[in-house]
Amino acid sequence: MLWAGLILATVLLAGLWAWKYVTLTETLKDAGPSPEARNNPYLAAERFLRERSVKVQHSDSFTVLNGLPAIDHTLLLLAERDRMSPAQSQQVLDWASQGGHVVFVAEQLWDENSKKSGDFLLDAIGVQQLLTRDLDDEEADKQDEEPAPAEKWAQLTKLYLENEQEPAYIGFDDEFHLYDAKNLAQSWANSEAATHMMQLPWGNGLITVMTDAWIWQNTHIGEYDNAWLLWYITQDSDVTLLYRADKDSLVTLLTRYFPETLAASALLLALWLWQAAQRLGPALPSPALGRRQLSEHMRASAEFIRRHSGLVSLITLLQKDIQQHARRRHPGFERLPVAEQWRLLGRLARLSPQEISQTMRPLASEKLSPIDFTRRVANLQRIRKAL
Repeated sequence: MLWAGLILATVLLAGLWAWKYVTLTETLKDAGPSPEARNNPYLAAERFLRERSVKVQHSDSFTVLNGLPAIDHTLLLLAERDRMSPAQSQQVLDWASQGGHVVFVAEQLWDENSKKSGDFLLDAIGVQQLLTRDLDDEEADKQDEEPAPAEKWAQLTKLYLENEQEPAYIGFDDEFHLYDAKNLAQSWANSEAATHMMQLPWGNGLITVMTDAWIWQNTHIGEYDNAWLLWYITQDSDVTLLYRADKDSLVTLLTRYFPETLAASALLLALWLWQAAQRLGPALPSPALGRRQLSEHMRASAEFIRRHSGLVSLITLLQKDIQQHARRRHPGFERLPVAEQWRLLGRLARLSPQEISQTMRPLASEKLSPIDFTRRVANLQRIRKAL
């Protein structure tokens, strides 16, 4: 009991000391953006629109244009367009002309020498993007100076609305300027130095061009009136946001544009694999290690010639061999008429003129029976031995 009392007293004294001297505080630690926010730089923009009952979907490919409704629909084309083909650019413009609203970022600068920028969408609608420092306006030179605190709002882009006393302030970057070369724009938003947004009609639809879209990314949409601008240009419509366009693989491109060629190549590959595949069967006996006799080599050579050239070729070889032996053994043989040559060979081999004629006559295309072939070979061997 004594020990229990001591332990209880110690616990009470420790509790009184902690109650008097220990203060509990809460600390919030910023863990950074979530994985979803890191993968989607416009996640906050999507949630902002959904909170205002705007139907939003996003895509990672330009194929989203296929079958996308145009009426009462806004396409936020915020992805990099360096892989966008002229055909896809024309598809976007056709979609807008059918009643859709396209919002895209100017990506290339105007080249005065080539009279184009290389940005298919910009060049098609006649809008040029320039560097603000290259403008002739003297006020453009002030952008390189550090603005005073009182001039902070003067550096922002101002959007004036009808029946509104004050403009909306947007945090566009003052480095770029948009120029309407065809004078088609019906509304625009300017800062003190440059124009950063234009809206122009296109067929039955509308096109909005901006110098940059980072104002709607997760880290900047809460600044100034950036979020309000997103709601303003997408109001009363559904929204499709294209913020990342992955490059199509070679297989995807081949499947899309050359399906017949791909199918034929796959079929040829399958046939080649079938032909080259290993075939299983009984093991071949090991060849004898002993050397073959000369007669076996001769028979094998004769059999090879017979299979590839036929019996006539063997007769022809024997006839040529006899001609060569006759020229060596009887000088001047080759200058004799054919009839004299055959008469000489018949006399040496003791064969009748008819047998010599049948044996030595060329057989270019004649077919031989096994019996006729054997008789001719026997006579040719007899003639050769007589020489």
